[in-house]
Amino acid sequence: MNPGDSIFVAGHRGMVGAALVRLLKAQGFKNLLLRTRAELDLCDAPAVRAFYGQHRPDCVIVAAARVGGILANSSSPVEFLSENLQIELNLINGAYTSGVKKLLFLGSSCIYPKLAAQPITEESLLTGALEPTNEAYALAKICGIKLCQAYAKQYGRNYISAMPTNLYGPEDNFDLQTSHVLPALIHKFHVAKETGQPQVTLWGTGSAYREFLHVDDLAEACLFLMENYDSPELLNIGCGNDITIRELAELVGRVVGYAGKIEWDTTKPDGTPRKLLDVSKLAKLGWKARTPLEDGVRATYHWWREHGQP
Repeated sequence: MNPGDSIFVAGHRGMVGAALVRLLKAQGFKNLLLRTRAELDLCDAPAVRAFYGQHRPDCVIVAAARVGGILANSSSPVEFLSENLQIELNLINGAYTSGVKKLLFLGSSCIYPKLAAQPITEESLLTGALEPTNEAYALAKICGIKLCQAYAKQYGRNYISAMPTNLYGPEDNFDLQTSHVLPALIHKFHVAKETGQPQVTLWGTGSAYREFLHVDDLAEACLFLMENYDSPELLNIGCGNDITIRELAELVGRVVGYAGKIEWDTTKPDGTPRKLLDVSKLAKLGWKARTPLEDGVRATYHWWREHGQP
């Protein structure tokens, strides 16, 4: 990927897409193709074909998806499966038709089996049952990976796939009904502190383990792969360390400055017991994450207070 290349960042207004745009601009990439949903509905196949036909990008990064936490995934499986399949098919098939020279498809660590051996290697894909609470989203992402690999095998296309771990950072979704755990905790603890609530009740037991990667680190990994990786075999992107949800809640409470009590509603699901990615393949290529979790959470909290807080 060269500075003069035309690069289509699909989903540039999302957390991942926004981080990619910030990094690409900082690295001197000027020819970026960016479209809002109002300008280009990625579920509209004819519109996507017309876009590709008109602009013929050199490179495509697929950061667009319908995303959400346990509640959103559990209550809207039809939308999570169908919309993500449409987005992937339109973007990947369109890239082939218009002659895109390189495409990066971003999946999710939820593609792996619920009870996969830890840390999770790339070879764990399709070796066991998925976590039921996000099965629809995971199935759609698996289809995207397989479609990229099929284009590489059948037509020799340089379409690569990367599986990020749980992400957080600027432009995250902090809505308590649809957000993932870390931004939801920031929101909950901030409101509790501001309103003087004596306790905060959280879902599950707090015993589940999760790995968290700052989105700016992910953006750096994506650029690294676009410039240094050409294999259709998927790669994990993570920091290589995990933490329990209970420990995360305590960390967020400390960063926010909430001094009340934390209660756990054990009638609610924990989700996958543990989800730590094996990032040894990416490390061998020469990349590793740089942002310590507490530093990243503190920066994210400050960003939300300045830009996103309701």
